[in-house]
Amino acid sequence: MVSVCMASYRGEKYIAEQVTSILRQLDADDELVIVDDASPDATVDVVQAIGDPRIRIERNAVNQGYVRGFERAVGLARGEFVLLADQDDVWTSGRVDAMVTALADAKVVAGNYSVLGENGRIPARWPLTAEQSHRELANEFGILVGYRPYFGCAMGMRRDAVDDFLPVPAYFTESHDLWLAIVGNATRSIRHLPRVVVERRLHDANATPLRWRGIGQILRARIMIARGLIEARRRKRS
Repeated sequence: MVSVCMASYRGEKYIAEQVTSILRQLDADDELVIVDDASPDATVDVVQAIGDPRIRIERNAVNQGYVRGFERAVGLARGEFVLLADQDDVWTSGRVDAMVTALADAKVVAGNYSVLGENGRIPARWPLTAEQSHRELANEFGILVGYRPYFGCAMGMRRDAVDDFLPVPAYFTESHDLWLAIVGNATRSIRHLPRVVVERRLHDANATPLRWRGIGQILRARIMIARGLIEARRRKRS
């Protein structure tokens, strides 16, 4: 069984297209778990109007942020394979099969993304390659300094990785995807898919910032990641 986990907020404009691209790849007994983070718009109504029994939607009473939304969605997932999805992208054909196959011998899988409408262009300067899968220390260094392009919208995990992933440390107020990448590398069980698994829609309302970050933000993020690297090793030993 495959569980797709999504956190939604103010997604009424694009979420139907993304949900449709996901459902097209799911079997009858799979599920799409959506945690809506108290959206003030019609996001929930748009999803409910799709009327597919594979969709499970939960609503937060108050806004908690997208990291907590994903954390809750993963906790609600029932499948052996848990794939993450953003609300405003489009999945590429064959993504589910490719990721499930990769998860046969790894706890975490990460693929590449292209930019929607740009004919498959991969914007990452150093895209993920299959050869990097077994270079965990190099991957962890890449996460710390910011050049390994791990994005949650292109990632997934196996059921036995959920206990490593949850709970997401409270100091991860952003970048749940980097926490998952840290978990996969710390447990020496991550696979990189060199193929594009999602077309990302880049716009100003994305959770991923399009603007340059200040030095203070960068330093806080690096400290957060360093703490995560230590925490993942602690969980591995326990």
